[in-house]
Amino acid sequence: MRMAKLCRTRLFSFMTILALAITPWSHGLNPQPKQPSSLVPSTTQLLYHKGPLLTGPRSINIYLIWYGAFSPSHKTTISDFFASFNPLTDSTIRGKPTVLTWWKTTQAYKDMTRKPISGTVKLAGQVYDAVFSLGKSLKRTQMATLVKNNIAKRAFPIDPNGVYFVLTASDVTVERFCMDSCGFHDTISVSPRQRVALAHVGDPGTQCPSLCAWPYAVPVYGPPGPALIAPNSVGIDGMVMNIATILAGTATNPFKNGYFQGDALAPLEAVTACAGIFGADAYPGYPGKLMIDQKSKASYNVYSVNNRLFLLPAMWDPLSRICKVVA
Repeated sequence: MRMAKLCRTRLFSFMTILALAITPWSHGLNPQPKQPSSLVPSTTQLLYHKGPLLTGPRSINIYLIWYGAFSPSHKTTISDFFASFNPLTDSTIRGKPTVLTWWKTTQAYKDMTRKPISGTVKLAGQVYDAVFSLGKSLKRTQMATLVKNNIAKRAFPIDPNGVYFVLTASDVTVERFCMDSCGFHDTISVSPRQRVALAHVGDPGTQCPSLCAWPYAVPVYGPPGPALIAPNSVGIDGMVMNIATILAGTATNPFKNGYFQGDALAPLEAVTACAGIFGADAYPGYPGKLMIDQKSKASYNVYSVNNRLFLLPAMWDPLSRICKVVA
């Protein structure tokens, strides 16, 4: 009885912390490679609260602020991720699951006028702040300061269809990052009549890989076993998973009155509603069936430009009302 009670207590703690993380960190082994193609059942129901979304025909424009010491290879990897949303690029990787394949699920999210989420995402601008202009320890409110400063300097335009991402390096600490969050999105006022979308994601490679880079790191809690091999690096692949999560949440719920479940201040959104699911047959502690690169033995589920491989989380499909994995 005592052992059963202890197991139940540990399981409850594990599932509670799992629900708090923006990306899942529970752990599971990866079976033999098999291309994921199924839909994963979910009891989640995202409701539309009738607010504006980031719809087409314009692309969603990404403005990156690289804050801290990022290596050239890290910058290139994340830039390649964003370049993979281009339909022309996607057409060169025929017959394989791609970043754009994953994004197509957002087309089922429509606003009050039945306009869908923009089908393309474009990297529209980048600035580099390797000198830590606001220091090495940031508050969440300082993300808005960084964005506003770059708009004021005309490094970025005011773009209502833009997402201003602050990416912090592994040597920068951010309020709540690695505690109950792997990233967040919000809106900020940049003029008397204009608000824009702001987002933050940090590099979890040294600060909290078990929380924000699962399944590429062994979790603090959960079933034992080795971590999966990351195709690029644990920190950067963790960032890509979290960027994808935050981007989908921003596009479908930019002003806290779009698609979500639960409290508007702590909502389940398009991807966080499918926590822990990356491939078919996923269950708590197991990310699902993934593909494995025969040379590097890295696990992944999408192809990208420049022969890169990434692992992207499942997204809730409002049509089938289940968590859709890349097919």
